[in-house]
This record gives sequence, C-alpha cells and structure tokens, in this order.
Amino acid sequence: MKPQVRVLGVDDAPFSFRDPETEVVGVVVRAPGYVEGVMMARVAVDGRDATARLEAMIGSSRFREGLALVLLDGAALGGFNVVDIATLHDAIGIPVATVTRKEPDPVAIEKALRARFPDAEERLAILHRQKVVRIPTAPKPLFVSCAGMGPRDVAEAIALCTVRGALPEPLRIAHLVATAVKRGESRGAT
Repeated sequence: MKPQVRVLGVDDAPFSFRDPETEVVGVVVRAPGYVEGVMMARVAVDGRDATARLEAMIGSSRFREGLALVLLDGAALGGFNVVDIATLHDAIGIPVATVTRKEPDPVAIEKALRARFPDAEERLAILHRQKVVRIPTAPKPLFVSCAGMGPRDVAEAIALCTVRGALPEPLRIAHLVATAVKRGESRGAT
C-alpha cells in the first residue's frame, strides 16, 4: 500500500439499547494522520440496516473515489447491527475490514445473539463469512476480518495509519468524534 493512502475509519456513537438509532461517524484520513473529511449516518440499534446505511453514506460521499480501504470498529454497529463486509465491499468497490483490540469470543457472541434475536442464524452467518485473523502490532495485536483485501495488505495499511499505539488513526479519530457527537466531548480511544 502506498504512503499517503486514504483510509475511512467508521465507529458508532455511544448508545442505550432503549435508543431506536445511533449515530455512525466516518473519518477519512490520508495516512498517517491527516484528516481530510468526516461523514455521518444513523443505524438502528440492534437492527439490520448497518450494511445498507454504510453503503449509502460511503457511496454518496465526495471522498469515495479516493478511498483505498474502509476500517470498521468491530463487526457490528449499534449493538448487534451486523455489517456484511463482503456485501459492502461488493457494493462500494472498496476493500472493507473490521478491527478489534480484543479477540472476539465466538461462543459468547453466539449465546448473546441466540438469546436476543429470532434471526440469530442469519446474523451469525454474516459474522462467519470472513475469518478473524490476528495482526501483530508493536504494542499489542489487533484482530481483523477482511473483504476485498488480504490480511497482509490490511496489516500494511494499519501500520501506515497508526501514529501511536495499536489503533489506526481513522478509527481512533472516528471514535473520538462519535463520542463527542453523543456526549458533548470526546473520551477514550486515545
């Protein structure tokens, strides 16, 4: 991946499970850390619209053409509104990867989905389409799943956009902005 690559980081705002929707913030960063733009959308809390809402947000953005990668903070937004990263990749024509700091616990995820959702099988099928891979970084590993790009290329992109710590700047900044949108000031992920 080339230096100065444009990467979109996406994170959801804090929410309550009583909220019908929550904000989603996307931050476009030219690696390693120059913020070029911010975009927003909303997704239903525990809904099924995250993939379509991200497709609309990214597809209508003036930044879409220059993007090399979309990084999502986790595989779901607004609780268990699971993002189908393969479908999103196909729709926007840009590689998509999920990133988490902690290794996902598939048993706990399955148990939570089965306890709360009649469509748990469909949500689990989406989650299982892409394998979660451990990516080493200097301070600690990240766990990613990818569509449209291999884990080695995603690791290279993450390294290009990480200024300090393990979290890439597009995700770190998206988290800060999303928190500020909801709470009035940013907190965490620094």
